[in-house]
Amino acid sequence: MQSLDLALIQSQLHWHQIDANLAMFEEKIWKIGKPVDLIVLPEMFNTGFTMDVKPLAEVLNSKTTRWMSQMAKQTKAVVTGSFIVNQEGRFYNRLLWMKPDGNYQIYDKRHLFRMANEHHYFADGEKLLITELKGWKICPLICYDLRFPAWSRNINNESTNFSYDVLLYVANWPAPRVTAWDILLKARAVENLCYSIGLNRVGEDGNGISYVGHSVVVDPKGEVIKDLGDVEGIHTITLDPEPLKKYREKFPAHLDADKFKLL
Repeated sequence: MQSLDLALIQSQLHWHQIDANLAMFEEKIWKIGKPVDLIVLPEMFNTGFTMDVKPLAEVLNSKTTRWMSQMAKQTKAVVTGSFIVNQEGRFYNRLLWMKPDGNYQIYDKRHLFRMANEHHYFADGEKLLITELKGWKICPLICYDLRFPAWSRNINNESTNFSYDVLLYVANWPAPRVTAWDILLKARAVENLCYSIGLNRVGEDGNGISYVGHSVVVDPKGEVIKDLGDVEGIHTITLDPEPLKKYREKFPAHLDADKFKLL
């Protein structure tokens, strides 16, 4: 594992305006100001969190996919975030992990937010994505997934091997429930002996729902090492593998974890 440089873009979003959001994020990406390995955008970064799926969904390899590929190629960084994808008439809140060479991996949101009827409009994901970047194993997830720890359990239940080193959540997490966001990001880091990163949006959406950011990077001890506050901003941080390695060796709580299977 080498040092990993990340750029986290905490931003307002233009409601249902794909072109405006892509133009805005392109400008923000070029303001990062230094080379990084990974650029993180919010959940549904090109539309805002919406159930208006039919007019806003895209098939893969169309506008937003091509834009992400262009950004990744030009910055030589992985670019990730989620948007609405139409796959053969089924809609997914799909995260793309876009690499500089144009290849990509996908993760479909597993836990759909029923309080907004997301489960009536979207199909749920069936498989975790664990990908690798500069020797780091990274598990990207989406918003409401944060509330369900079994889905992101960080050991192979048949061994003591770690599945990943970083949990990464992209989100549109509303202000009224931000206390849960703050607590759970720390909990996921502590219980999984990993770095936990949450990238949220700010501002107000077209439904009048407000968002206050609170994007953070949390270390395996549960300590916040980067806090983006409640305003727009472009923030960079470097993750060092040595503190993670040393802490896992010093405090191997995973060796006492319960075994279970997801049915």
